[in-house]
Order: sequence, then C-alpha cells, then structure tokens
Amino acid sequence: MSEPGGEAGLSKRQLATRLFAFTLFFVILFFPNPNPEDVDPVSGKLPPRAQRLAAVTVLMAVLWVSQTIPIAATSLIPLAAFPFLGIQSAKEVSKEYINENIFLFLGGFMIALGIEKWGLHRRMSLHIVRIIGGGMKRVVLGFMLATAFLSMWISNTASTLLMLPIGLALLTSLGEGLGDGDQSQPNKGEPEAIKKLSAVLMLAIAYSASIGGLTTLVGTPTNLQYQKIWTDSFPADRFPDAPEISAGEWMLAFVPLGAVLLLCAWGVLVRDLPVVPGSEKFSRRFFTDRLKALGSASRAEKLMLAVFTTTALLWLFRKPLRIGSEPILPGWGDGVAWLLSDWGVTNATLHDSTVAIGMALLMFFLPAGKDDAGKTQFLMDWKTTERLPWGILLLIGGGFAIAGAFQQTGLAEFLGRWFADAFAGQPVVVLIGATCFGMTFLTEFTSNVATVSAILPILSTAAANPDIHIDPRLIMIPATISASCAFMLPIATPPNAIVFGSGKVSIGQMARYGILLNLLGVVLVTTATFLLLVPQLGISLGEFPSWAQ
Repeated sequence: MSEPGGEAGLSKRQLATRLFAFTLFFVILFFPNPNPEDVDPVSGKLPPRAQRLAAVTVLMAVLWVSQTIPIAATSLIPLAAFPFLGIQSAKEVSKEYINENIFLFLGGFMIALGIEKWGLHRRMSLHIVRIIGGGMKRVVLGFMLATAFLSMWISNTASTLLMLPIGLALLTSLGEGLGDGDQSQPNKGEPEAIKKLSAVLMLAIAYSASIGGLTTLVGTPTNLQYQKIWTDSFPADRFPDAPEISAGEWMLAFVPLGAVLLLCAWGVLVRDLPVVPGSEKFSRRFFTDRLKALGSASRAEKLMLAVFTTTALLWLFRKPLRIGSEPILPGWGDGVAWLLSDWGVTNATLHDSTVAIGMALLMFFLPAGKDDAGKTQFLMDWKTTERLPWGILLLIGGGFAIAGAFQQTGLAEFLGRWFADAFAGQPVVVLIGATCFGMTFLTEFTSNVATVSAILPILSTAAANPDIHIDPRLIMIPATISASCAFMLPIATPPNAIVFGSGKVSIGQMARYGILLNLLGVVLVTTATFLLLVPQLGISLGEFPSWAQ
C-alpha cells in the first residue's frame, strides 16, 4: 500500500473491496420489498426503513472490516446517509455522537494521557513485573498483570500502547545480552527461542489488555456501548424500574472472570515456551535496578497516582455495592443526593462520566512543578489533550447511531423475532452459550463496537419474545463480554492490531493461540453468567422480570 499522498493510489484489493461494499449496499437497498408501507416487524415482514438501515449497516461493516477508508471516516456515514434515506433526521442521529458515555470515555482517555505524560505507567508496570518476576514465564505473567490492571481503568488500546514499548525494551535488552556473549556472528539473526518469546510477550500484552478491559465499564468501548444501548432499549419514561448496572457491580461480576481468563491465557501462551539463553538475568533484581534508575517519584507522578486512585474509587463506590439484592456498602452518590436533595439532585442525575470529566478537569488545576524555564506546569495541558483519540470516539458514536436506528426503524425487532424463532424452546444455557460463541467469532472479522451496536438491540428485543421470555441482561451482558474475547486475528481488536504491527508476531501464531482462547472464553463467560452475574444482579432464571412488563 502506498503512503498517504503517494502516486500509486488505491490498490486493486482496496478498489475491489469498495466496489463490493457499495454493490451490497445497492442490492439490499433496492431489493424488492412486497410491503411498500411500514409494517409491524413482529409480523415477520421487514419494514422499508429497516431495509434501508440494513443496507447502510452492511456497507459500514464491510468498510470497517476492510479499512479501505479510515475507520473514523466510515463512522461518519450515518450523519450523511440516515437523513437522505429517511432513516433518522439529522438532529436525531447527531445526538448519538455526543452523550454521557462518550464523555466517560473522553475523561478516561484524558486521565490515561496524564499517566503517560508523567511516566507513571512505567513505574506502575515495573513494580508489578518486579513482584511477579523471576524466569521468563513469570515475567510474561508480570506483563500480563500490569497490562490488565492498566486496561481496567484506561482503554485497552491505550494500555497496549503504553506497555508495548516496555515489552520491546525488554526484548532488546535480552538480545543485547545474547550479543555480548557471541560477537563472532553479529548478523546471524534472532535465535528461534527469542522469536518465540517475542511472539508470546507481544500476544500476552494484547490478550491481557482485552481481558483487563472487559472487567470494568470504562475498560473498553463495548462495555460503554452496552450501557448506552440498555438505556435506549429500556428508557426511564417507559421502564422506570429498569436496573442500571454500576461500575462497581460490573467489577464484582467480572473481575473474577477476568482473573481466571487471564491465568488461562498465560497458561496457553507459556505452555511450550522454550528456555531462552541469557534470560536468567531478568530476575527481580533486574527490574529493581530499572526502578532505581527511574529515581524517586516526582511530585507530578504522586499527584497523578492520587488522581488515578481517586477516580477508580469514585467509580467503584458511586452506587451501593451489592451481593445479590443485599447492599454491602453504601454508595457516595446517595450521600450527595441526600445533601443536595433541595436542588433536585439524585443518584440518577449523576453518572460515571461526571466523575471522569470532573477528575480530568481537576488535572488542569493541580500544579505539577516547574519546568526548566521556571514556569509552573500543571498535570494536564491542552496541548497534551490534542492527542486524544478522536477517531475512536467517532467510532463509538457511529456505533451508537446504528444502535439507535435499529430500535427506531424496527430492524432490531425484526431480527429479534428471527433470533427467537431459531432458539425457541432451548434451555437458557444453550441460548447464552450460542450467543457467546456467535459474538466471539463474529467480532474476529468485524469491529467489536459495531457488532455490539448491531446485535445488542436485537437481543434486548428477542429476550421479550414469548418464546424466550428471559431477563434481557442474561444475554445482552454475556454478548458484550464475548465481544472482547476475540483473540485470533489482527483485525479482531485494536490490541491485536497494535502488537501485530510490531513485526514480532505472525498471523499464524496469533490464530493458533487465539482459537483455543476463543473457545475457552465461550465456556468461561457462559459459566460466569450463572455463577457471578445472576447472583450479583439478583436475576431470576425462571421468569420474565416484572420491571420489563
């Protein structure tokens, strides 16, 4: 592929993919519909507006997968296509690109930039690896724990980008150590053991970023997408008692799942890891020396750690923490609502995005010290925020736009009926397992945000179908988690793509390890639904919830 601005232009593959995408779009758009008037999707007939939405969705899916145009550019298609095709007005579709969940992600990324700006991520990561270190298998585990921990609070994309340079530096140090021992063949190339370790370490960073991200609401965009689609599917004016899962409830349900999945991924990756000559130097002492080289933590690092820790605690304890229906700790949001009740403040008027943006703004006020010119520096400045991943925010917004239109046009209800017919009469465990399997392997080829945006509205409608009639959370939440469990291909998740770009891992290696983890993920997510999610949220397996009736 030519560089931007080059003369080679589009490759034949890109041209063919674009032609294929628009061919599918026009075929679906103009496919004869025997029902020119809007119809009830429950009747099994596809409404015309829903057909037009399906055409746009397929077009975006192909462009997202192929990336023949930038992903962020594809995400803008609804803003132009929906009004022209009569799917939604410009005002309606525009609202989907800016909401509380977008600001939650925005605030989280600003905090991530602050962590990176002051180098706190290096100190945190080295501490974790030092504690676990001693032998290459344990070093790999240390990198996985450090990456997963970071990914719990910042995006899996950001955590991968933060950890990748540390991993590459370790591999470089190992290579240099081997070079010192054999100067007679300086160009002999990397030994096979080093190549294998390089692939394992890169995959360990990518997989642990995805696993850590699924354990918190802010760890990955798909979790935020679930929260938005849930409120769209069950709005407060129609379902006043619809339960909203808090950041703390999500963690209590899925941190144990993440821990088990992380250990499984580690076991899969290192089970046949060869002994690497010279790796004995990567003991705890090696990482202790690296920490000493960093020196004492600066004022900025200490302040940034305080902001990071405070944000995590505020997210965790905003709503009461419950075991089943019993609260074990009160939420600070209820206390604020009690103090400010005269102003009309309730816990519902607060949101995790309130915390994210509030703490991000606080960084602009906290002095971090003096620069070389004697001028006061603050934890965050606007120049640093210019590096915010606006493309990812547009991707999330495009997913929200699709999700909202799925509900409004009746396409979700139409597909939900089809899903209900396919799984009518099946046990709940089969329904959940099939959902997890389908989502896991579907997101190998599509954007996980886009897939969640398209599928969750379908599942919310299918759950209410008389042939299924279960709590919608029983299939919507496992589907969301499974969208983060695609480990086979570089295009499956941003972390996979990032480490593949390092040149240290091949598609074959990623697929070989990934397919086993995909299957393990299906089993573990299905199991966690019954052992963790059901008791944590007080879900009844035997009846349709009263709040949804």
